[in-house]
Amino acid sequence: MNEKKHVKVAAALLFDKGRIFATRRGDSPYAYVAHKLEFPGGKIEPNESGEDAVRRELKEELNLEVNVGGLYASHTFEYPDFIVTLFLYECEMLSSFVLKEHESYAWLLPSELDETDWAPADADILGSLKRVFGA
Repeated sequence: MNEKKHVKVAAALLFDKGRIFATRRGDSPYAYVAHKLEFPGGKIEPNESGEDAVRRELKEELNLEVNVGGLYASHTFEYPDFIVTLFLYECEMLSSFVLKEHESYAWLLPSELDETDWAPADADILGSLKRVFGA
């Protein structure tokens, strides 16, 4: 029996003028997440809190400083090759950003959140955002 790897990910929910910040992944060995939108963030390292992980990942990937607020949502999703638990934290941008690892970014109104354009684990949270923020 081959158990799937379980990855814990911390990501940022960033707002500006009613819009939500999303980054688009580049190439990936996993076609189901390649070139898909996602909430920016990354893997939580052993003995690292989710808050520390999202702060570190945003600095590494976007050169972005953030204030990490509360946990907005957590969600576990099973992909064909691995399982991910996504912890989504409400964050405040404290600096400008630079794309280092993503191919693009977008600021989207809740009404513009189309699940088909997002990585599946992230897409599962969009319904909640639409309900809460009136899309």
